Amino acid sequence: MTYRTFGILAAVASLAACSGMGMNQPMAYSQASLPDSVKVPAGHRVAMETVGAGDITYECRAKANAPGEHEWAFVGPDAKLMDRGGKQVGKYWGPPATWESMDGSKLTGTQVAVAPNGSGNIPYQLVKANPATGSGAMQGVSYIQRVATQGGTAPAMACGPATMGQKQVVTYRADYIFYRPR
Repeated sequence: MTYRTFGILAAVASLAACSGMGMNQPMAYSQASLPDSVKVPAGHRVAMETVGAGDITYECRAKANAPGEHEWAFVGPDAKLMDRGGKQVGKYWGPPATWESMDGSKLTGTQVAVAPNGSGNIPYQLVKANPATGSGAMQGVSYIQRVATQGGTAPAMACGPATMGQKQVVTYRADYIFYRPR
């Protein structure tokens, strides 16, 4: 092998290594298009991005403080959390709303804000995370943001005295973005 051939091979290997460096780095999630009320406060960075797909259960109940009226009340979610490549990395269930990693770490949170995301979609949501239990992916998470919601709203069918106590399950999909302090 000549010095020239060796130099060309070294240059090609170097370029290949450099070009692959950015490919393993996920693009940072942008909050730019979200309403201010559901933006994560400054000083936090994206720790993990997941796609949740599953079901939300609603139950026909008497409407609080409205005698004689009924509504579909939110009971809870049951969804798989997948990474951007489609591999399951956790699950989301409730009540209480709980995000659990496949490594066993999990957390709950307190809703900070919601904002509409079009007709037929559950709203955007910002949640302040409670300290995680267990060591793993959920450790140190400070906020969870629900974005890119599709479906999940209460059933369209009538809810009244004849359907009291009946449950209906609707499908939904949403991105859950997990943040940690910088």
